Amino acid sequence: MTTIDQDELGRRKQEIRTAAHAARKAQPDKESVSQRITDTVIGLPEYQQADCVMWYVDVRAEARTRQALPAAVASDKKIVIPFCVDGELELFHLESMDELAEGMYGILEPREELRDVAAKRVPVEGLDLILVPGVAFDKQGGRTGHGKGYYDKLLENARPDTPLVSLAFECQIFDEIPMQSHDIYMDKVVTESSVYTGKGRAS
Repeated sequence: MTTIDQDELGRRKQEIRTAAHAARKAQPDKESVSQRITDTVIGLPEYQQADCVMWYVDVRAEARTRQALPAAVASDKKIVIPFCVDGELELFHLESMDELAEGMYGILEPREELRDVAAKRVPVEGLDLILVPGVAFDKQGGRTGHGKGYYDKLLENARPDTPLVSLAFECQIFDEIPMQSHDIYMDKVVTESSVYTGKGRAS
């Protein structure tokens, strides 16, 4: 790509992010719509077959996950959540919602005193399914986040056979997300009305 192409791609991504943020913020009935999304995710064969699942705790106007987390933690699956340290995502084995506390920006994160407990740390290679947040998606599994690349770094090190599934409101689905060579397609994007099968990492 030429520099002009890269600049144009960056502008287009930012336009999509802005539109997706506005649509997501305006989404009515977030709690009940999110419940439909997480119920669908839990019913996926990929979820049912996974022993170790990485969830994430919703922030701001994202599709809600925290209402589904207590049941996930109480299930026979190993539940892992990410938290950010110096621009990198670390993985934490979540065994109780009491292990979470509000951190910066009101985000629920593992308690500080638990983060360095060796038994709580999980390598990315140990994940059988990764639930990936995002700002906007397309029906081919294209995704854009906030542009900081936290999840891109994590997903680069995931096992090739680990499915990547994103949760989103239908209003976050666009015709096409501009993708660069290092961008990673999702295997599935789940909304309240559809399950889109993406290109995944084979693309």
